[in-house]
Amino acid sequence: MSHLKDDSGAKLGMWLFLFTELLLFGGLFLLYSAYLSRYPHEFSAAGRQLNVVFGTINTVVLLTSSLLVAMAVTAVQRGERRRTLWLLGGTILCAAIFMAIKYVEWSTKILHGIYPNSPHLAAGPPGESVFFSLYFMSTGIHGLHVLIGATLLAWVGSKVKRGAVHGGDYILLENSALYWHLVDLIWIFIFPLYYLIL
Repeated sequence: MSHLKDDSGAKLGMWLFLFTELLLFGGLFLLYSAYLSRYPHEFSAAGRQLNVVFGTINTVVLLTSSLLVAMAVTAVQRGERRRTLWLLGGTILCAAIFMAIKYVEWSTKILHGIYPNSPHLAAGPPGESVFFSLYFMSTGIHGLHVLIGATLLAWVGSKVKRGAVHGGDYILLENSALYWHLVDLIWIFIFPLYYLIL
């Protein structure tokens, strides 16, 4: 009975933590909305400078990773340790692909002088500078969450391998998967706001 209570407490703790994360990104999205209404044309022009192909690929990669981590939870519940590890490995690989694409994207922008407080942006319309500041802040914080999530899943994977996380006790994997789904959900908002803005 105490084991069940611990699990429900861990789940509640994770949901509360996820709620605070939603508040953080919700604040960024509200800031975005406020500035969008102030600089609609500059935001639209700046958004067209982002690579929609990279954004789309990263969306598919994160959706795939969410599917894989959900399958990993099901696999561990069934006692399929090897399958769980493969699925977690696939999720972490997706995270690496996402970050590699984001690295290429950021590097290209920085090489073209597009980064917060750059002379290039300072010389342009103020709305464009605000757009890219918000873009780098949102995608930077999200990227940090991807790295944290991938590290967390790798740590849980090591516990699965040692048998510490199994069909009878998988709350660590379940909570890590919830965190990963949040990372995915946030990107689902970032992608249309920045890449598909008309």
